[in-house]
Amino acid sequence: MENNALILQQPGTLQAVQGFTSGLFERWIAYIDAKPKTVETYTRAIRQFATFLQVNGITEPTRDHIIAYRDALRANHKPTTIQAYIMAVKLFFQWTEQEGLYPDIAKHIKGAKLDRDHKKDYLTPKQVSKLLASIDREGREGLRDYAIIALMVTSGLRTVEVMRANIEDIRTVADFTALYIQGKGHEEKNTYVKLVEPVEDAIRVYLDRRGEEEPDAPLFASESDRNIGERMTTRSISRIVKNALRAAGFNSDRLTAHSLRHTTATLNLLNGGTVEETQQLLRHTNINTTMIYSHALERAKNNSEERVAKAIFG
Repeated sequence: MENNALILQQPGTLQAVQGFTSGLFERWIAYIDAKPKTVETYTRAIRQFATFLQVNGITEPTRDHIIAYRDALRANHKPTTIQAYIMAVKLFFQWTEQEGLYPDIAKHIKGAKLDRDHKKDYLTPKQVSKLLASIDREGREGLRDYAIIALMVTSGLRTVEVMRANIEDIRTVADFTALYIQGKGHEEKNTYVKLVEPVEDAIRVYLDRRGEEEPDAPLFASESDRNIGERMTTRSISRIVKNALRAAGFNSDRLTAHSLRHTTATLNLLNGGTVEETQQLLRHTNINTTMIYSHALERAKNNSEERVAKAIFG
């Protein structure tokens, strides 16, 4: 293997990191075989790592330098961001070693410790009812917003799954109506959620008012003057939910569009659903992710403090 410092300074590894001016970056992207959004994240991460090397005058990085980089990220980045950035560096040096360009100095380095507790709260049944009741359904926009929120809170859909849905994705399965969805990390719409009657009715009332009949049209369309009738973005869906929450009196940083998904899981478990059923409902690949909800409920039902207080105070 060539001298490490020379490799990093010649048109090659470090130049690919800093400016992506050579063909090495394209080769690395082909190596990681990631989706465009992941490529964008990793590109940003590698550029930031290159900046760290430049600012600190590092031409021959070592394992200790990567650890120092990780520690520097902690100053103004969330653990999930640190995890993604370190993963990009790890993949990059895996590749450089495989290509005979530079040793894998990032091997066995850990990212950030992630807190597995949920960062968002959920709603009680009464709060969900209040949220839905607060939406003005006189106009088309209100009918759409009501249908979106009712769908998300009963089926646990993510905003990206709502965004991707088309009218033709509403289909009959057995003796019920289903909405086929393209889940997180999936290329096709190969799974579905059941549309309970009140939700199906809300969607059909909205579609009838909208007057859209093209099967491949988005299930929920923008009402903005600039792009009316076009597919909504995940950001606009999140904003709709957040605005509705505020209007209903639930103005908290811990209540967002993702809270509706937490609500789905929690209410299912509270009302007799098993962990396995909840896993299938939320489409978790790992049941340990679903178990977080179960553990949280076990703690909520634990009345130890009351028993201790009763022993002390009578």
